[in-house]
Amino acid sequence: MPSKNLVVKTLNELYELMGLSHDIVDQTSGFSILYLQDLFKDYPVSSIPFRPNFFSFLFIKDAFGNYTIDDLSFPMVPGTVYFTNPGNFRKFIWNSVTDTCLVVFTESYLKEQVHPDIYREFSFLLTETVEPRVLTPDQFAIIEELYKFIYREHHGDSPYKNKIIGSAVVTLLLKIKEYFFQAYNPIYEGNRSSQIVKTFKQNLEQHFRDLANGKTDAQLRVQDYADKQFLHVNYLSSVITSKTGKSISAWIADKTIAEAKVMLHDKQMNIKEIAGRLGFLEASHFSNYFKKHTTQSPADYRKQLV
Repeated sequence: MPSKNLVVKTLNELYELMGLSHDIVDQTSGFSILYLQDLFKDYPVSSIPFRPNFFSFLFIKDAFGNYTIDDLSFPMVPGTVYFTNPGNFRKFIWNSVTDTCLVVFTESYLKEQVHPDIYREFSFLLTETVEPRVLTPDQFAIIEELYKFIYREHHGDSPYKNKIIGSAVVTLLLKIKEYFFQAYNPIYEGNRSSQIVKTFKQNLEQHFRDLANGKTDAQLRVQDYADKQFLHVNYLSSVITSKTGKSISAWIADKTIAEAKVMLHDKQMNIKEIAGRLGFLEASHFSNYFKKHTTQSPADYRKQLV
């Protein structure tokens, strides 16, 4: 069985791994919309376990099945809207599909075609596990009009296709926000329930513990923290900044300075040793870094200690 850590970059890649025909999937622009009843022919249809590198919406007008996101499992029934974002482990099984629309898009597409500051305008895109919602018939009818319009434009030949679809996606996201996320607060989730934030903080803490104990002498980059969670670096950066109010670089800098100050209290360690312990190749690099963030050199900081 494939690993739960299998990262799938595109819908085409997923369907290729599942042995499904995917000729109708066009994700060259970073965006695709399709009806699953045009893709699935024999039921049940079961996916491999995977972690997508893209966002997706499922609009289930008439279908039945089950969807697993991380360790939560939800039924798929008529009138349901699903939203998932990059990084979550998931798998699905469709028992029958009569009318279901799938919309997928990348972060790059959102920023280029929908809104350059997409997470400020639609912070709910960063929420980590969204329980599916069953809409009222009137609400679903409004959503259906929007995704049908987007489908027609996506398969049309207008020279303004991307701009038209981008504008329509804004409207779709606003309606989703209205129905689902009016009270969503990313900072609250970051403080209370964000598994991505929790895992990042744990990884950060463990790395500096290993540095302090001499188990490693290498600094971790933002990319390294993203790799630990099987996330795209831009997505992890957006989640951490939105949900904590600080960038990953700021978290690393704060932790580095805090650990450096603790070590500077130990008079038996010279500044070169401290620099090496914290992963700096040269003591001068450490001194410049410390002064940049504290306005004092390590030597001056140590002198003021009682």
